[in-house]
Amino acid sequence: MSDSLLFNDEQQERIIAAIREAEKQTSGEVKVHIEKKCPEPDVMERARQVFVKLNLHQTSERNGVLFYLAYEDRKFAVLGDEGIYKKVAHNFWDSTKNLLRARFRNNQFTEGLCEGIEEAGIQLKTHFPYRSDDINELPDDISFGN
Repeated sequence: MSDSLLFNDEQQERIIAAIREAEKQTSGEVKVHIEKKCPEPDVMERARQVFVKLNLHQTSERNGVLFYLAYEDRKFAVLGDEGIYKKVAHNFWDSTKNLLRARFRNNQFTEGLCEGIEEAGIQLKTHFPYRSDDINELPDDISFGN
């Protein structure tokens, strides 16, 4: 099964809609990357590689967020850019990761991603509120596989 087939068109649209809705609340940029297996022993190292590959480090406020999922390996990560970490507590993503973990444990990948993205938008709104002159710096599509 290819990575994009794990999520049917309707599920992909729900995830993209969640990204767009979250980005209406914050100047932060949200990306989702999905692959079957994590090619690195450390999921955070893989998330960092994907983060750079998707140019999340090139947003003007350095406030990009990556939701990374390797579904067969049952590994995931939420990674924010340095602009976020300069303003938030070390455990900023804990509630989002707990939400994802609970959903992913039950193979509810679409629901987990949508809820996690919504939570990220709410959390980021405090530190990076949406502005009327905000520009969508990255496409809202889902990135698949390697």
